[in-house]
Amino acid sequence: MCLSVKLVSAGIVLAAIVGAGMSIGSSSVYASDEFNRAQDEHQMIQTGLSVATTAGIQLTIGNRDPDMVGLGSYLVNVVADCNGCHSNPKTTFAAAGNPYFLPGTTPPLFTGAKQINPATYLGGNQSFGFFGKGPQAEIISRNLTPDKTGLPVGGLILSDFMTILKTGVDIDHIHPSCSTNVTNNCLTFPFNGDLLQVMPWTAFQRMTDRQLTAIYTYLGTIPCLEGGPNEPANRCN
Repeated sequence: MCLSVKLVSAGIVLAAIVGAGMSIGSSSVYASDEFNRAQDEHQMIQTGLSVATTAGIQLTIGNRDPDMVGLGSYLVNVVADCNGCHSNPKTTFAAAGNPYFLPGTTPPLFTGAKQINPATYLGGNQSFGFFGKGPQAEIISRNLTPDKTGLPVGGLILSDFMTILKTGVDIDHIHPSCSTNVTNNCLTFPFNGDLLQVMPWTAFQRMTDRQLTAIYTYLGTIPCLEGGPNEPANRCN
């Protein structure tokens, strides 16, 4: 009888010790994961700032959070390669900095150091062809640089920017859908003129609000460029 009680008591103590060990072990794992996630974002921020500096992009950070600028740069330049679509494909890279060219020392050969072209960086103007009849049916990438207001993408406020990337809505309605009343300069069936075509908003919509805010913050720090579809003259001044 006494032996049975002692065995039961020992089992309870052992279970408590094991349970405590598992709890401590789980806490350590979670703490390690949190540390790794923090370190990952820290590395992203540093890489983002480095990429912009190395590329020769003159950032105007001002009173913006440098961490958000760096994270935004990482998402724009490393993850999404926004410049690959939002610039003229023939001048995306500087003459001697195009990694797709054969190696050499004389431009336009690649000299070994990748270099974007600041004169076209995120200024738009890449054509993706016609999705209907008339010149208005031609999809041309937008100018993402800030205008004279200092706000990116033609003066967008943050809430509108996030709505666009989350829903794909074309708030400027540049490309209407063709209908019985609209038969030219429109997008033919089945393209939806209310939504951005080509732009990969279906991927961006899965990003967190923090990530989208970081992209917006970064775009507000890059130099303004003139031109782009639906942009007024002298947008920078």
